[in-house]
Amino acid sequence: MQTAALIVAAGMSSRMGDFKPMLSIGSITIAQRVVATFHQAGIRKIVMVTGFNAVTLERHLSGSGVIFLRNENYETTQMFDSVKIGLGYLRGKCDRVLFTPVDIPLFTAGTVHALLDSDAPLACPTCQGQTGHPIAISASLFDRILADGGEQGLKGAVERCGAAMREITVDDPGTLHDADTPADFSALVDYHNSQLVRPVVSVSLNKEKPFLDSNIAMLLTLVDETKSVRTAGQRMQLSYSTCWNMIRTLESQLNCTLIERIQGGAGGSQSHLTPRAHTLLERFAAYERRVREDADALYGEYFGGLFE
Repeated sequence: MQTAALIVAAGMSSRMGDFKPMLSIGSITIAQRVVATFHQAGIRKIVMVTGFNAVTLERHLSGSGVIFLRNENYETTQMFDSVKIGLGYLRGKCDRVLFTPVDIPLFTAGTVHALLDSDAPLACPTCQGQTGHPIAISASLFDRILADGGEQGLKGAVERCGAAMREITVDDPGTLHDADTPADFSALVDYHNSQLVRPVVSVSLNKEKPFLDSNIAMLLTLVDETKSVRTAGQRMQLSYSTCWNMIRTLESQLNCTLIERIQGGAGGSQSHLTPRAHTLLERFAAYERRVREDADALYGEYFGGLFE
């Protein structure tokens, strides 16, 4: 099991007057910033629930290792309904989730680590006397939240789920800044421009060609979950041909079979990971986690205090 991230981005951005997930902060968009921070913190399973402008947003983030789910009723439902879509999908696939709306993009990887270090079933960051996002939710609470009637949305469901919220004090104003209105967005950009430099590490394995990185690892994980290369690709906004090109490159560089296709049956053919593929995924996940931890320590050693 692992920690997952759940980003809700189905709303119509009516108060902003523009599509919030694709507004730029610096050189990347709000949606890219949230995804990048979770990646930086070592979260490998990132789920985004889309709705309004879903195709545009999903294509914008294609190749970023995000699993996309749709709230087809985004016009008539609330954010809590999108949360339930995400939690329903993640039930049985993780031991806890870090939840945030897409329009709170500037929390840091350090805050994510602080939440992960907490053993509380519910935890949220607190800065300057205010609570913010993301919220850590134990998988043991998913069923109670999913069964909730939805009065007062997620806030009400969390208050009624039977676990106390632990507040984790952090020095991270980014947990509080949202982009609900143009004035909020202006303040958010001002805060972004004052932020410190942070380390960002991408891990890949190369032979004659690059053959394994976090995106390919996610594709294999989704194939294992769905038993379908096509469905796995759809979840990541990757074409069927692109998925097979990635898989064949991986197999050719390692000179082994990683996916077996089983024909026949009422459900048609299915794709299954070989034992070698399972071992590869487990070791890559552990290696990637260790590299990120070491990179954070080295950053502190060589650059600590330099950019303050």
